[in-house]
Amino acid sequence: MTYFGRAFSKGFTLLELLVALAIFALIAVMAYNGLDTILTARLETEQHATQLARLQMAFTWLGRDIGQYIQRPIRDQRGDGQAALQGTISRLELTRAGWRNPAQQQRSSLQRVAYHLENKTLVRSYWWVLDRAQYARVFKMDLLDEVNGIQMRYLDENLRWHSQWSANDKLSLKAIEVTLTVLEWGRISRLFMVPGT
Repeated sequence: MTYFGRAFSKGFTLLELLVALAIFALIAVMAYNGLDTILTARLETEQHATQLARLQMAFTWLGRDIGQYIQRPIRDQRGDGQAALQGTISRLELTRAGWRNPAQQQRSSLQRVAYHLENKTLVRSYWWVLDRAQYARVFKMDLLDEVNGIQMRYLDENLRWHSQWSANDKLSLKAIEVTLTVLEWGRISRLFMVPGT
């Protein structure tokens, strides 16, 4: 059909436009769901990677401290003597060597550290001095969250396991096994050799 010498083409009907919009909306919903799934998976992967990195770091700290163990007893806030290493099923406290001092501060290269759970968080505590005064400050570092349990075992020179240990014991300590029960990871165990015992 021509009008003043021009040809007009037939346009889309309302029904065709509605069908096209419905198809476009369906594709958009599918694309959004796919993108949402990808973003959710990425977030979960990043959370798992962060948790795994913190888990590895916690075991690295444990391994470093146990690997630097030195037989140096201390005195606590009350002036009572404490063994160089004391361990129960849920807490480990020991004296370690090799505390780096790049700022050349007036302090020992020995350090007293402890590992325990506080509100489902694995905590590394340490003190600025070995023989503590009554109000000696304790410093705490959160190593790992969402820890439902901790269990430690102590291997003696006769290859027998103990649920608690004191460096005052007559037997030599050969290794410490640390088992953490972590949310979404389950039970994870590591065995650390104790030097010089």
